[in-house]
Amino acid sequence: MRIGLKVVGAALLLAASGEITAAEAASSAPVVSHPSTSALSPRLSDLPTAHWVHTPDGLKLTPRPKPLLPHGAGPSGPHVDDKALQSEPGAEVGIQPKASFGGIGANGYIPPDPNIAVGKNNPQGIGYIVQMVNSELAIFDKSGNLVAGPVSLSTLWQPLGGLCAGSNAGDPVVQYDVAADRWLVSQLGSTNGPSYSECIAVSQSSDPRGAYNLYSYSFGGNLNDYPKFGVWPTATNSAYLASYNLFSNGQTFIGAALCAYDRSAMISGAVNPAQICFTVSGDGGFLPADLDGATPPSDGTPGYFLNYEATSSLRLYEMGQFDFANGLATLTQVTPDIPVASFGEACGGDGTCIAQPNSQKLDSLGDRLMYRLAFRVFSDHAAMVVNHSVTAGTSVGVRWYELRQQPIGSIFSLYQQGTFAPDSAYRWMGSAAMDGAGNIAVGYSKSSGSIYPSIAFTSRTPAMSAGTMSPETVLQPGSGAQTTYSRWGDYTALRIDPSDDTTFWYTNEYYGRNSQFLNYLWSTAIGSFRVGGGGGGSTDFGLSVSPSSLSVTRGGSSATTVVSATAINGSSSVTLSINGLPKGTTASFSPNPITASATSTLTIKANRTAPHGVFTPTITGSNGSVSHNPNPPLVLTIN
Repeated sequence: MRIGLKVVGAALLLAASGEITAAEAASSAPVVSHPSTSALSPRLSDLPTAHWVHTPDGLKLTPRPKPLLPHGAGPSGPHVDDKALQSEPGAEVGIQPKASFGGIGANGYIPPDPNIAVGKNNPQGIGYIVQMVNSELAIFDKSGNLVAGPVSLSTLWQPLGGLCAGSNAGDPVVQYDVAADRWLVSQLGSTNGPSYSECIAVSQSSDPRGAYNLYSYSFGGNLNDYPKFGVWPTATNSAYLASYNLFSNGQTFIGAALCAYDRSAMISGAVNPAQICFTVSGDGGFLPADLDGATPPSDGTPGYFLNYEATSSLRLYEMGQFDFANGLATLTQVTPDIPVASFGEACGGDGTCIAQPNSQKLDSLGDRLMYRLAFRVFSDHAAMVVNHSVTAGTSVGVRWYELRQQPIGSIFSLYQQGTFAPDSAYRWMGSAAMDGAGNIAVGYSKSSGSIYPSIAFTSRTPAMSAGTMSPETVLQPGSGAQTTYSRWGDYTALRIDPSDDTTFWYTNEYYGRNSQFLNYLWSTAIGSFRVGGGGGGSTDFGLSVSPSSLSVTRGGSSATTVVSATAINGSSSVTLSINGLPKGTTASFSPNPITASATSTLTIKANRTAPHGVFTPTITGSNGSVSHNPNPPLVLTIN
């Protein structure tokens, strides 16, 4: 939630999950509802430009009490036994900076909740970035030119009337649906009872400056706090996934609502798209899976929802078999929970401990996973990446995870994890994503007693040791500290450009100066970069093998697999080799070398003298400047 000019709507904290496991239970049957109202918006570009009409000395905060979830003692001090801790940066990976520019600035609300979505380039080569903060939306091109807005969010929903048209209640989220070439915009309908709702807008075209299909969904007397959305575009059961933390009468925590909206109906402009929700009692802080890349989940794949269930495990739910016409779906808890390295919640979960160069400490929101749960399909596996803030010695670091489903359709498990805390600075409010070559980046806020809150990121390539990140890059240094109020964020967004599947775009907040009104004078930045480009735009590539497991019988039989090179920062010639084959086996690539992006067929034969067993020969690709191995590696079984 946001803090308005005269009312504070502080986002609500989640309980320490490990203390409420016994009380958790998912509702056996979904609750099906339809929009209380629907309408069509004017063209967004025709809406009036929003202006901050209040002077700084006219801003007065009168915070209302912040509802809290039950929270036990929990971890609150230094957590020195983090088995995933990375206390110094790894190898350089070659970062190629791209466009960087300022986003929406202070508009009378705090915290700003900055987030973005990035669209495909149109035939004219123009691509759009939609940024949302609490109360406003703006549209930029990828060079940083403002092409529409900023507009007040309430003006977009004016045709709906009611709460959506008047409250600007906050927690905005914007999504780009790459499969449909459409945009989804959402925010809370109200933070004050007796009734609560969610406002959703879906663009009628690929141009975010155009008209939107508008919907308002009622949550009755339950505040649907901290909504997060994901795009799930399967062929016949597609949905927009959403998660909420529910508070009865805006005060008493109930649990999580895990929801699916009829994506196809919303895209077509139907007046009555169904919403299907399950309640998970006593638990919260879930994120819905959100697709990156051009390959959708296979038809029938359930949507995923993840939270951390204790300070040593993640909990995953699957929602599927959507039948929006008849109001049917299933929700299944995946068992067992996914074990991870034990951690301490940053700031004890519900405390304020982030240091700045002043006396005001900031809240880490260390009690939840941080937006997004980024999902991607590769040739032989699916992956999800996510992050949250954890105690790292006497400060705070970013804990990140890569979960894998290998083979596709199997159960997700932990593939790698790391806590990035290379020095004593505080790192929090992160957002993680993975590009088409398997490179991972995490953007976050960085601060200390001598460093003003700044915008930074770290990254890794598949060739690096598991669980490690490269030295961080500062996208935007801060020049001021926040005073008086502790909330920061409440979330940020790291995105992948769908036009090349290699460019990361990140937005976050910072302060450009110190002043007596600094609580309100925040700024945002939008920056982009590529990972693994060898600095200065050098060509690079990613390498994969599918299938990654081969079985061959002795005596002259053969087996084949496909090696793929994915170009980064321009095409290059990649020479392939293989080492570590057992005696009595031979291998050949056809063709070799290949041009990234291209594929080569690897054929392996075993004669009668080859040994029985399982082997892991090493495939290497080199373009003369850099070399890579596929991850996962090839596993060869000789029978």
